[in-house]
Amino acid sequence: MSAAAPRVTIVKVAEWAVARADGVIVTLGLGSCVAIMLHDPEARAGAMAHVLLPSKSLARDATNPAKFPETAVPFLIERLTALGADRRRLVAKLAGGASMFAQLMTPGSIQMGERNIVASRNALRAAAIPVAREAVGGEKGRSVRFHVADGRVEIRSVGADAVVI
Repeated sequence: MSAAAPRVTIVKVAEWAVARADGVIVTLGLGSCVAIMLHDPEARAGAMAHVLLPSKSLARDATNPAKFPETAVPFLIERLTALGADRRRLVAKLAGGASMFAQLMTPGSIQMGERNIVASRNALRAAAIPVAREAVGGEKGRSVRFHVADGRVEIRSVGADAVVI
């Protein structure tokens, strides 16, 4: 008898998801966007937001909490708490924030990917959630599989071996 297949949830740009132990949260094609993943290992609960922009000030419509780190982090904490997670046990992992078009940018300008990384770290610091691991920056897009049962995150990029954080 084989174990049941994990429940997979796909998170698109500016979307979010929460899951329990048997869940796997996936986001595909992270470029300059950042996947913020929060995990409570004891409650075996996890959440992911695929953030698009570093600040609400950069958008005409700032109503979607998953679009920005400053709103995504508190929102994910709230959703995880509803699943029985304890915010004091939460740890974060980050992936993405690539500079996809660095060769087209003016030298010395700050890339959107880097801005998203900094904003994500700042939002986590403000919420007192430590960043356990990250796979950020670079010039290649990433796809991410977050296994909620153990907090493992598999990251794949074109032309590179898979990385687990």
